Amino acid sequence: MFDYELHQLRSADLRRRAAHERLVRAVLRGGRAGRRPAGPETPEAESHTEHPRRHRFTRAA
Repeated sequence: MFDYELHQLRSADLRRRAAHERLVRAVLRGGRAGRRPAGPETPEAESHTEHPRRHRFTRAA
């Protein structure tokens, strides 16, 4: 029975931590969105280089 209670406590703790991390990410995302002007035509939305964007992985044959 003791092991089951430890499992329940650990599970509840992990759920709390995950909820907190989701909340932090949402707040940070909202803060970034608030600083950015709306619209794709803003200079910040454009790339700072003239090079085309490369894909992370190579194409499969």
